[in-house]
Amino acid sequence: MKVILNVDVKHLGEEGDVKNVANGYARNFLLPRNLAVPYNEATVAIFEAKKAEIEARKEQKRKDSASLKEKLEGLEVELIMPAGANGKLFGSVTNTVVADALAKLGFEIERKRIEIAGSAIKAVGSYKVTVKLYEAQTAEVKVNVKPQETEDSSAKAKESKKAEPAAETKAE
Repeated sequence: MKVILNVDVKHLGEEGDVKNVANGYARNFLLPRNLAVPYNEATVAIFEAKKAEIEARKEQKRKDSASLKEKLEGLEVELIMPAGANGKLFGSVTNTVVADALAKLGFEIERKRIEIAGSAIKAVGSYKVTVKLYEAQTAEVKVNVKPQETEDSSAKAKESKKAEPAAETKAE
């Protein structure tokens, strides 16, 4: 069945696109939810009249994604995660963790749009994460994973700081 999309439908197309879909998909999902209308002369005429408006919205989305790309490219996200002495994380950094960190910085990005090479980060270090934007645009975000200071390491650091002044007083 041929339909014209009223709104952007994930994994199918954007507003104004003409698509061939299964009859059941159109009849049971797209048409009852007003996501699409049947392809006929009347609906084609309506969408031809709205074509300039639809193109203006698409152009605005392109501009927004380009500006978001510029902001994300210059961004460096720092994550502090619990890790062992060898730098291996207890757990892993997934796209959900990165999405939450970006949300704290003011960027609302769906976790499904964030791709991590190898599906998860499992060690301390610097990584590049890909964020899918509008159409084929992507942005690379730098993610620095640092180990969380544990109580043992912070206690050792305090002891060494206390030991240094004591050694200096003995030398005098």
